[in-house]
Amino acid sequence: MNAISVTKFNSIVRDIFNSEELLHNISIVGEVFGVSRAKTAIYFSLKDEESTLPCLTFNLSLFDNVKEGDMVTIQGSPNYYVKSGRFNFITYSIVPSGLGLLYQKFVELKNKLEKEGLFSQEHKKPMPKSIKRIGVVTSKDGAVIQDIKNVAWRRNPSVDIVLYPCKVQGNGAEKEIAEGIDFFSNYDNVDAVVVARGGGSLEDLSAYNTEIVARSAYNCNKFLVSAVGHEVDFTIIDFVSDLRAPTPSAAAELLTEDRQKERIKFRQAITKLSRQLGNYIADKMEEYDDLTANFLTRYEDFIEDKRSPLLSNATKLSYLAEKLITNISHNLELKTNMLASLNPYQVLKRGYAKVEQSGKVISHARDVENKIPLEVNFADGQVVADVVKKELKPQKD
Repeated sequence: MNAISVTKFNSIVRDIFNSEELLHNISIVGEVFGVSRAKTAIYFSLKDEESTLPCLTFNLSLFDNVKEGDMVTIQGSPNYYVKSGRFNFITYSIVPSGLGLLYQKFVELKNKLEKEGLFSQEHKKPMPKSIKRIGVVTSKDGAVIQDIKNVAWRRNPSVDIVLYPCKVQGNGAEKEIAEGIDFFSNYDNVDAVVVARGGGSLEDLSAYNTEIVARSAYNCNKFLVSAVGHEVDFTIIDFVSDLRAPTPSAAAELLTEDRQKERIKFRQAITKLSRQLGNYIADKMEEYDDLTANFLTRYEDFIEDKRSPLLSNATKLSYLAEKLITNISHNLELKTNMLASLNPYQVLKRGYAKVEQSGKVISHARDVENKIPLEVNFADGQVVADVVKKELKPQKD
């Protein structure tokens, strides 16, 4: 058999689809997922429990009231695009057909866990006052971990980020996410845990709507933040976690203290303390001035009260002292005069003389020895005389 070109083969396939009348204007029921909007078209898929069907519509208004997870009935025809070899079901109409399977499972699990108390506010832990290290459960290759690092380190370069890498969608993702939460739950070196991934369809986020992840989040010993999807996305882990952040970047911002704000708070605290200290010193200085003035006033009053008795006593003491001095002076003068009268020189001045012989005072004529000179002392000098004659007066009986 001769080989044919790719274009030829794709053209044959397209012609088969186009020639089969049963495939045109057919209605198909399924759950909407993987919605992607372009300028002129909306790409999406339908799925049931076993298969998926890629779809396309150029009528953008069909999705005004349709969202991911809705169960719908679409009407259209298959189309095989020759150039890219791509198959799409061209959709002309969409009619709601009940809740989708994923959404229905989401609601059932949510109701079950809520009844068990996993969403209870009493169980939620408060955010730690000081967060120095954050554990992150997410993919190591996505933009999420980089966004968390950038935001956290911009606000506070000293905070540490510890990554537990895991799948965020696909087979086995829920098990890896739960294992990451369990790891950080028993890891003492982190203060808080962030479970994060970017936005996506209900199917993309399905790992975070599983019971295993919900129970790991509920049993986590650390403060747990859910940052799954965009702000409009809600998952089961959002209800179980201690805090929901609308985005991974928001989670990093919530868990980090802005260093600039800390510096501003510190400066404000210093300014406040300085002002309070200044006011305290001013108050104490005023109290000191008041106490000093009060003390001086009391001191002056005290002195004034004691002044009159002191002056009176001083006057009395002065009078008594003068009287005592006068008496002492008078007695001293009397004794001085008495002493003066007893002074031998005063006697000598009156014409008397002091006679000595051989250094002895001669008081009687009988004591004079012959042939030994006499020393006669006058008030104005001394005379030495020889004994010529000694006459004694007769003594009375």
